[in-house]
Formats: sequence, C-alpha cells, structure tokens
Amino acid sequence: MRLGSLSGALFNLLTASFLSFIFSRCFQSELTGVLDDCFCDIESIDVFNNFKIYPSIQKLLERDYFRYYRVNLKRPCPFWPDDGHCAIKDCQVEPCPESKIPVGIKAGNYNKYSQAANSVSEIEECEQVHELGAINNTLSNQSKQAFADWARHDDAQDHFCELDDETSPDFEYVDLLLNPERYTGYKGPSAWRVWNSIYEENCFKPRSVYRPLNPLAPSRGDDDGEGFYNWLEGLCLEKRVFYRLISGLHSSINIHLCAAYLLDEGWGRAVWGPNVREFRTRFDPAETKGEGTRRLKNLYFLYLIELRALSKVAPYFERTIVNLYTGRAQEDAATKELLLRIFNAAKAFPMHFDEKSMFAGQKIEAKTLKEEFRLHFKNISRIMDCVGCSKCRLWGKLQTQGLGTALKILFSEKEIKNLPENSPSKGFQLTRQEIVALLNAFGRLSTSIKEVHNFRTLLNDVR
Repeated sequence: MRLGSLSGALFNLLTASFLSFIFSRCFQSELTGVLDDCFCDIESIDVFNNFKIYPSIQKLLERDYFRYYRVNLKRPCPFWPDDGHCAIKDCQVEPCPESKIPVGIKAGNYNKYSQAANSVSEIEECEQVHELGAINNTLSNQSKQAFADWARHDDAQDHFCELDDETSPDFEYVDLLLNPERYTGYKGPSAWRVWNSIYEENCFKPRSVYRPLNPLAPSRGDDDGEGFYNWLEGLCLEKRVFYRLISGLHSSINIHLCAAYLLDEGWGRAVWGPNVREFRTRFDPAETKGEGTRRLKNLYFLYLIELRALSKVAPYFERTIVNLYTGRAQEDAATKELLLRIFNAAKAFPMHFDEKSMFAGQKIEAKTLKEEFRLHFKNISRIMDCVGCSKCRLWGKLQTQGLGTALKILFSEKEIKNLPENSPSKGFQLTRQEIVALLNAFGRLSTSIKEVHNFRTLLNDVR
C-alpha cells in the first residue's frame, strides 16, 4: 500500500515536472518577436522596462502624491442587481484603527500651478493593518482638507471614464501602499459576470461571432479559436486595438494575482509569493489552447499604449507652473524631478506605438468612431462598480481610470502642444485623480512585465 502510494506520488511529481518543462519551452519560444499593430519587439520592451523604468516607477509610487487615491467603493452596480460584497476576509474594507490615523497635512488655499509652497507637518504613516487584505481607508480631517486643496483648481475634461461623484459622503482616500493588489480568493459567478460583460457587451462584437470574447470562457466548438482571430484581424485598427487593450488589462491583473498569491497562512502569519501553477493555468499554451501567449502579447501591447501616453504628456508636466503639491516643498521638488526622469526615458524609447494611424479616416466617420470608442470604454469603467471584492474594485477602478487617462492624452496631442508656459491653461487639464491613476496604472503594467520575467526564471529553474 505504501509502495503504491509512493509510486503514485512519484508519478505525479514526474508528470508535473515534465509538463512544466514543456510549458517552459513553449513559453520561451512563443513569447518573443514583434508585436502585431506596431513595430516593437518583446525583447526590447523587457530590457527597457526591467532596467530603466521599473526601478524608477516603483520609487515614484512610494511618494506621498501618488500613494493616496480618492475613490468611492460603495457605488451601486448600475447594470444588474447587487450580488452583495465578497465575504472573504481578504476582500474586506477595514478602516485603519483610530489610534493609527495619520496626523494629516495642513494646507491653506493653494494654487497647484503657483511656485510657492506652504509648510506642513509631515505625515505620520498609518501602521499597516495586519488583517489580510484589509483596506485602510481612513485619514484625518486635515489630510482630507489637503487633498481637497490639491483638487481645488482641477478642471474636468472629456473623460473616457465614469467619474465618481466627489460630493458623495462615501468618497474616501486609500493608501495604496498599505493595500497592495494581490490574490483575494474572489471568483465565481459574480467575478465571471463582470469580465463577461466587459468583453461581450463592450468590445464591438457583432452578432455573427459566436465564440465568447472572454478568453477564459469555455469553448463552444471552436477548438483553436482561429475563426475568431480571423474575424478580429479583419476589424479596423481602432476596434482591434480596443479588444487588445481590454485583454491586456485582464492579463495584467491576472499576473498580479499569480505573483502575489496566498501560499500559506499558518501560525497566524500570511506568506505571499508567486504561484507558478496558477500562472500556468492562465497562460500555458497547452492549457489555454494557445490563448495564453496571445494574452501576454496583449499585455505588452497595452504597455506600449500607456508608455506612448507618458511620452506625449511630458510637456504638460515640464512647465514650471506645474507642481505636484503635498505641502512639503523639498519632497514635491524631488517627486517632480523623478517624474520628469521617467517621462524623459519614455520619450527616448525608439519604438513607440503610432497612435496617428487611429481615427485617420474621413472626418465624420473618424469622429463617430472615436466617440463610440470613448463611450465603450466609459461603460467599462462603470462596470467596475459591479465588482464584489472591495480590494479588486479599488484596483480595477484605478487601472481603468489610468488607461482612460492615457487614451485621453493620446487623443489630445494638439491641445498639449499648445499649452501656455506660465499660466493655468483653459484647454487640456489633468485632475490629480487622473495623474495618480495614470502613473499607478502604468506602474502595475511595469510590474506585470517584470513578473513575467520572474516567472520565466522560475520555469527555467524547474527545467
């Protein structure tokens, strides 16, 4: 009996090792080369991101200006009856204990476009809540006043996202550093319905295409999916790009969950780390019928889109009038210097996506398609309010708004070029919410690219 059990365990171990070896070879050979719809190769993106961008963006996102995100996590789902919030402890929103609330930031009437800076007492960081997945969403009244001053002179624009009502009492500031994106256990019909709605109702799918657009959907007789991809390649560039952006965002989120997976919580202590098995389930070409490699390539494509937006918006931030205000002049100057270094690196990247090829048809048709593009994406941002897991909703809303801000930038090139140097412009503007979302969303993509490299290393170690 023991011998049989030992033989079975050995067989399972050898089988797992063999499958990991096969996946590693397929993964290494297929995730390479030039991406569709652009002239950039995956290897160049890996080197650029992992050595130039990733270290800098991580430092930037630790700065006070970028670590606090204002969000309403209690908005009702506008599309179907509320499923109720996720009851898993890792999904829950837990306020920071009263004794640990930050002292706050004192700030008077402040114009974020002026040169002056007000002195303010330093923020005492809130001690991280030890409950797994807890969202620390409580800040002092002084902090809230400071954040309100940041946004006082912001001007709303033609948005690609549904904006939260800033007058709502449910609007809260969340410390993103204390609430990292990671696996929470949120899954099932509620999570499935969110992504299915995003793909099926918002990706320009015609009635004649029966294959589910959701790449995680079960096959309906189309074993290799080539009919679907033939249809996708037959779409105009704009509609094809839209699908690839959503797929890339989906892939990036899945990578975050695989890379920060709850591996063990024994003895009252949680251990988070990479789950190779989970990564293979989502991206192994054999287990996904070839879909996994396409998903990862769409991640790289999305990275290029947002990288292009950073290079385009650089002139907006290069103006001396723009100050990333927190009330701490020395830190604010250092934050802007680091941000401009990232923008300069983005501008120097030699293989950007050419957004000028989009909406380049006849004026009326191009304008109609652009508006349809915007409304589809805006609808997706509303779907994020249907996510039952509070932590998942937080990061979903942030990354969606970040991508929406990137699209807004790409479609505002003329307005950005004509910005006045020494006075607040009445044309193109970014709110603090958009700035925080844009950089954090790009930081998530940068992390995903880095994690793909890490999983490659782990798979090679298995071999």
